[in-house]
Amino acid sequence: MPAERIGVSVRDTGKAADLAALGLRVRVGDFQRPETLAAAFEGAEQVLIVSGPADPAPHRAAIDAAVAAGAKRVLYTSHMGASPDSEFIATRSHARTELDLQAAGVPFTVLRNGFYATTTAWTLRPALDTGELILPEDGPVSWTAHVDLVDAAVLALTEPERLSGVTPALTGPESLDYQDIAAIASELTGRTITRITVPDEEWRQAMRTGGMPEGAVELTLGIFRASRRREFAAVDPAMERLLGRQPVTAREVLAASLTG
Repeated sequence: MPAERIGVSVRDTGKAADLAALGLRVRVGDFQRPETLAAAFEGAEQVLIVSGPADPAPHRAAIDAAVAAGAKRVLYTSHMGASPDSEFIATRSHARTELDLQAAGVPFTVLRNGFYATTTAWTLRPALDTGELILPEDGPVSWTAHVDLVDAAVLALTEPERLSGVTPALTGPESLDYQDIAAIASELTGRTITRITVPDEEWRQAMRTGGMPEGAVELTLGIFRASRRREFAAVDPAMERLLGRQPVTAREVLAASLTG
């Protein structure tokens, strides 16, 4: 597809100068400032809404703006755990936005993305120094690589017949808990990293003491509670069928992050 047929909407156009240099149309578009979206989406045949904060209101504004701009199809990056009764606030928000999109009156695609595998590298950072991965009780997660989710989104935009409506869970090839992640990290780095499970309240207090904002503490605890309920455990073959290859593994993502 010619670059001039692709547009991006960003809060700060200066940070998208590399895209503009390729010939893409770059415009200001901010979910939190709905008045910017009409110009951002003008002329778009399809709009892919990349989800932002754990709040359905800005996403609803983006959907409304896309429809008002004449988009014939709207796509949204949701989550495999989207459910109104999820333990994780973000997946509850996704469930609400999915309903808003289905009610918008235009063809749509909900990309139910697996949990980002890069989360594991971020969580491991303190353990790389201390040798101890201290976290609340968790459960298995089908960690998914960004590169695979990007390819899936491109296919959804360019071959709409392959992904329409609410997709199956677009996941990595296996489910791993943080005991597994600690073992992989130990092998990759050559240093023993021990997984230590602590009660939720003990972890909460430690994070507060360390300066993590209260909202971030509760958001993160929601992830652990949801994983304990196996909300992110499913491994679906949809991604492999879509891409025509095995999805990238969590080990490969960690290897690139920890040793690359």
